[in-house]
Amino acid sequence: MVVAFYFDEPVRNFMGAASEPRDAQFHAQGQPIGDWPEHFALGLVLAGLAWWRGSKKWTRIFLAMLVALAITGLVGRGIKIGTGRARPSVRAEEVWNRFSTKYHAFPSGHVAVSTAFFGVLFFANRRAGLACLPIPILIGFSRMYLNAHYLSDVVFAAILGMLCAVLVERLLLPQSGRQKDNVH
Repeated sequence: MVVAFYFDEPVRNFMGAASEPRDAQFHAQGQPIGDWPEHFALGLVLAGLAWWRGSKKWTRIFLAMLVALAITGLVGRGIKIGTGRARPSVRAEEVWNRFSTKYHAFPSGHVAVSTAFFGVLFFANRRAGLACLPIPILIGFSRMYLNAHYLSDVVFAAILGMLCAVLVERLLLPQSGRQKDNVH
């Protein structure tokens, strides 16, 4: 985490030099997909389908994913307001306002909730979770590319999301609900 702070400016400068207007438009259009309402809606649909099909195991997994998303969102929001870190796009001369979204960079909410959401899936079913883990990685890259977050915002968000995923997985998913990776 500490190393990420050291690389904040070099990564920001690299992203700025490599950015293309058409790429920025692509990333901007994809941002709503990575936010919590879309993850929440997906989780509800998946939990509903699993319940309808009579799968208690998958219903429980999808509900645990929603709980992880909610906890991470609340904790992340508290940290954002508490730290009041300016986004990379904020000019130094702008007046600081803790409640303005311009000062809610740390941690990245998009990355935190996505990591928590898919992290629970990873712990419950390695194969399905591994297939989905690139989603938070791409969201993090996109947030830095759009100059909405620094590298440290994204790294801390991923750590926060994984910690919440571990907590929820340990508390809400019984041992039998987890996929065993026994190698004989």
